[in-house]
Parts: sequence; structure tokens; C-alpha cells
Amino acid sequence: MAGVKITELELAGVKVIEPTYFEDNRGYSAEAYNNRTLREYGINTKFVVDYICFNKEAGTIRGIHFQNNPHPQVKLVRVLHGEILDFVVDLRKDSPTYKKWTSMIVSEENRKQLYLPSGYGHAYVTREPGTVVLYKFDDYYDRRLVRAVRWNDPELGLDWNINDPVLSASDSRAPFLRESDVNLTMEENA
Repeated sequence: MAGVKITELELAGVKVIEPTYFEDNRGYSAEAYNNRTLREYGINTKFVVDYICFNKEAGTIRGIHFQNNPHPQVKLVRVLHGEILDFVVDLRKDSPTYKKWTSMIVSEENRKQLYLPSGYGHAYVTREPGTVVLYKFDDYYDRRLVRAVRWNDPELGLDWNINDPVLSASDSRAPFLRESDVNLTMEENA
């Protein structure tokens, strides 16, 4: 990731990673992930799983998802095709930024990646049909620990900028934060 640019967002540990792309008449090439380079920037995560999501329609919402203790997950998110409005929500009850969130556009065009330490919920809405999102996770999926918070929870107030989203059955009936058994703390990403 020669010449990578890394920017810290307002939520502790959440970072935007911008790899350098080399372009010529054929197209482009880039080092999309390099563990050694990220370690030089203080990101010491060992990723163990890649996961891909294809979204047929614009206006598709996925989230607000997280995995509870004892196996919360660190995520690295990027878009291979299309565009998303990406949300990160602090779900660590002992955090000074608990229930705060940030959002940003992540797209094939801007080539940004979003790094989320454990303790954060993640969600996005697609802004183009056929959007493809690639995740890297530092821990394995555990069905017993996977959770979601309702996408339109008024206590969080995420600004989706959409009126009629495409939702999965599980996302549409996810509990509100006050009903959730979220058990994430700052200890995991200290």
C-alpha cells in the first residue's frame, strides 16, 4: 500500500484508508491490502475472513449489524462496484461517544476503505443498483453472537436520506437499542 493515506474519524479508532492507485491507458492497479503497511500506521489487525455482499437495488439497507462478546469483530469495508452511504455507530456502553455515529460515502469511484474496530455497529444504504461490498473480518462469524439494532431507531437518529428502503426480514424486525442485549465495551479495542 505504497503511499497509502489514513485518516482518523471522530469516533475513536475508526479510520478511512485510501490506497494509492496507479493508472495508465490499460486501467489501474493498486495494493488493496497490506498487513505490514497497516501495522506501520498502528493497525495491527489480523484478518481471517473475506465476505462479499451483492445488492440488487439502490436503497438497500444492511444493518445496523455487530457481533457481541466474546467474539466482537473488527471490519475493513470497501466497495468493489457502486456506492454506499456507510454508517458506524458506537455501541460500547462505557464509551464517551456511546450512541454517536458517523457516516461517509464509500464507492468504487472514491476507492476509500473504512476500518472499524470492535465495539461499533455497522450499516449502509446502497446508492446505486448492483453495488458490491467487500468486508474483511478479524474473527469468524458466530451465529449465536450476531446481532442487529433497528435501522431507524429514533434513539440513534441515523440520517439515511431515504424514504422506502429495501430491507431483509431480520433487519426490519431487529430490536431497538434499548431492547438489545448489546454487550460491547471499550476493553475490546483498547
